[in-house]
Formats: sequence, structure tokens, C-alpha cells
Amino acid sequence: MAVRRRGLQNFDSMRFRRMDSGPIVWESGRKRHFDAGRRTRGGILPYMELLPAVAVKHGNVEHLKTCCNNVKRGCSVDFLFRNGRVIDPANNFDQIADVLVVNGVVADISPMLEVSAERLAGVEVIDASGKWVTPGLVDMHVHLREPGEEYKETIETGTRAAAAGGFTSVACMPNTRPVNDCAAVTEFILARSKEQGACRVLPVGAISKGLKGEALTEFGELREAGAVAVTDDGRPVTSNQLMRRALEYAKVFDILVISHAEDLSLAEGGVMNEGFTSTLLGLRGIPNAAEEVMVARDLLLAELTHGRVHIAHVSTEGSVRMIREAKSRGVGVTAETAPHYFTLSDAELIDYDPVFKMNPPLRSRDDILAVKAGLADGTLDAIATDHAPHSVIEKDVEIEFAANGVIGLESALPLILGLVREGVLTPMEAIAKASSNPSSILGVSSGSLRRGTPADLTVIDPELRYILDANAFYSKSRNCPFHGKEVQGQALMALVDGKIAFSRMHR
Repeated sequence: MAVRRRGLQNFDSMRFRRMDSGPIVWESGRKRHFDAGRRTRGGILPYMELLPAVAVKHGNVEHLKTCCNNVKRGCSVDFLFRNGRVIDPANNFDQIADVLVVNGVVADISPMLEVSAERLAGVEVIDASGKWVTPGLVDMHVHLREPGEEYKETIETGTRAAAAGGFTSVACMPNTRPVNDCAAVTEFILARSKEQGACRVLPVGAISKGLKGEALTEFGELREAGAVAVTDDGRPVTSNQLMRRALEYAKVFDILVISHAEDLSLAEGGVMNEGFTSTLLGLRGIPNAAEEVMVARDLLLAELTHGRVHIAHVSTEGSVRMIREAKSRGVGVTAETAPHYFTLSDAELIDYDPVFKMNPPLRSRDDILAVKAGLADGTLDAIATDHAPHSVIEKDVEIEFAANGVIGLESALPLILGLVREGVLTPMEAIAKASSNPSSILGVSSGSLRRGTPADLTVIDPELRYILDANAFYSKSRNCPFHGKEVQGQALMALVDGKIAFSRMHR
């Protein structure tokens, strides 16, 4: 759907104000337009496309976020982070220390780092006492929607959301329009991210041409263009033979195959998890077996081909059990889950709210416990958001017709830290599953604070309590199942290549 932008030509004619009921409006002439994610006669207005300067001029700084915090983005500044708890899983480092960033790279890490007064004159010193300083977080599963569905999200807004959530690298899925099944689309994504991105973008190419599951794409071409993995995410590869060939072909180019594990015949027509709640609500359910059948197949094929497969968005007890058993046999498998699968159950749909509709669906409390156990014992290697933005057109409808998916880039970190408070993970393990582990799985060099490496770094306040407000997110979309929830832990700053991608810190 094309976004109508009537009245945007003359910014000086606009004025901003807050309605008594809460939402921000901008007015041009006699028309009134609500902020992004609201229905209006003028269509859906992506407010992040409004220039921050306009907001400042008209006094509406609050709703357009802390744009002033990002004015230094892209500027080359040296930093010294003092007295933070530095957690670097890749180097097994966890202690109170200082981190020096010079010319965009990690220059030194040491307790009570000595820096001469002359050298300090050119360094911005940041007091990180009580904070965590970690490698920049890496989300290996996001949907940025560009090209083709920019009314839901763009590379610019999606990477802003990522940086605000503490992520400095994101791997974007290929189910765009057109599909990322050739070098041209991969190169477009990389070029656009270089122009407009707030963090690193790692394109993931398609396994099959057009995501049709009929013929393999040119893995070598995708790899050379910059793709870090291949998947048909959003749809499974239904052909066993094609999936076998994909695993064999991927070995030639040392590229990861990511499995969207779903048996379409078992899931057909399903709206939510099959169980007590679906029966109570009279909604068709999706059994755990719809995921587990395909997980079993892909584990067997990985074993047959001696290939490497990564299972995406694991949600069931059976999947965790099979992955654990396959790892014990030496099968080349890694796996991820998402925050909603260890925090929310299918009981959330009791009011038919489509914001809780996703694929795989939210499962039972037993499945939640199994996913947590899989994270604790290392069966599940990574936590990814599966950030899937949708507009109200797709989400604000009856649950049977609503699109699957939730956004997660700006809500994931406090939920991951919740596992630490529960005792499921240690701080080191939690940061590893959101930084060094996904980096290692994808074969990229981020996820570490090793000396001499690009300074992709996140500063976290693990104690900060606040209410998640989806209306204040940088993402264009508002389909967040955690909106209004009180959480603890927030990213205060993200550096990419030693440059500020986002900051909430008082400096």
C-alpha cells in the first residue's frame, strides 16, 4: 500500500501539538494526521520520516524521541569508558575495567587504565559505573521489509530501532519484494544500509528462487555479493530433496543454511497453538508437531550431508529435545529462540488480541520451561528477535485474518536480562547468546571487544526500570506484545565502528 503524504511538501506550514488523549498530531491546513501506527483519513504516516529539525522548530521534541542524542552519529570521537563491568564472552572477560576506543577500534581494556593527561585531552570520558559494557549485540533474525514494504519498516528505521535496543549488527531475512535471491538485491540492501543504516546490516539470501521451493539460488553469487547465510524464512523448504541439495551446495561456499521448520499441511488454517486455549476460544490450532516434524527432517539431512544447519525460532519442547540429542551425536546444528518464546504462552490470546499472533505460535508453559532449559544447557545457542514489523492494516483486524509476527528490536534486551534475574543464565551467558554466539554462527567478526577490532560496543544499565511504550519506538510498526509492560534493563549507548549509533547517556 502506498503511503499518502499530503501536506508534507511545505514543512514550515506544519505545527505540532499533543492531543489530550495522548497521540501526537501534526496539522497542515485543515487536515489532522495522527502518528505512525494509527488509522487516519490520510493513510498511515511513518513519523520517523519527518525531519527531526521540524520537531525541534515546532517544539515537539518528546515524541520524535531523543533525536538530539544522535547528532554526533558519524562523527569520529575517541572514548574512554571508566569503571564499567566489561563482559566479553568471546574473550572470557568479566570484570570492572576501562575500555579505550581510538580511531574507531578497541585500543585497550584494563582495570584502572592509565591514560596520560595529554592523551585525555582528545578523549571523551564516560563514567560507566554500575553499567555493563559489552560487545555490540547481534540479532541474527530480523525483517527490515526493504525493498518492497517500506510502509512497514525501512532499513533506516529498522536499524535505528536496532541501535536503540543495543544491537549493532542485524541479519535481515530475504522475504522482501523482490526476494533477496540474487546479487542485485543483496547489493541494494548493503548500499542502502551504508547510506542510511544506523548499524551493520548482514543480508541473508534465499535458498530457493523466489522462495518458491523449486530451484536453488546461486549461493556463490549471493555469498560474493555479501550474504552471510541462506534461508527461505517465512516459508519452509518443503522438498526434502531440495533441502538436501541446499545443505550440500552450501558446503562448497561455506555459507550457513537457516531452517524455517514448519510442516504446512499440519499448520494449515491454524491461528494459534493447539491446546486448551485454542479449544476454549474455538480457534484452529497448530500442533507442536508442525515444527518438530521439520526439525527432525533437517537434523537427519544435516547428518546425512555432513552439512551445517541452523534451526530458527525454536518454540517447542520436542524441538529442543531433538536438537539436544543431535548435538550429542555430533550433528552440525545450531539453534535460536526468541524472547516471546520464553516469556509468553498461548494463554495471552484469551482476548483474541492479534498482537500475540505469530509463527511459530506462542506455546504452552511446558514449552516455555523447555526453551529456558535449552538456553541454560547450551542446546539453544542464540537469542534472536525475529523482528517482524506490520502496519495496522495487517494487524488491527480479526485474529483469523491478522498477519503473523511481532516487533522485538527495542524490547528484547530487558527480556533477555530477565533470564539472568531468574537464574536461567549468567550475565556472561546472556550476552554471549546475543553477541558472540550469533556472530560465530554467521561467521562474522563482530561480537567481541578484542583489541584492534572495530569498536562495536553497547553500554547497558541492567537495573533501570521503565515501561515499554511501543508508541515511542523508532520502528515504524507498533505490533509489540510487550507494550505497557514494566521491564528492567536498557541499552544506554551503542557504538558502531567507534561512532555513536544511539545514546541515552548524559554526557
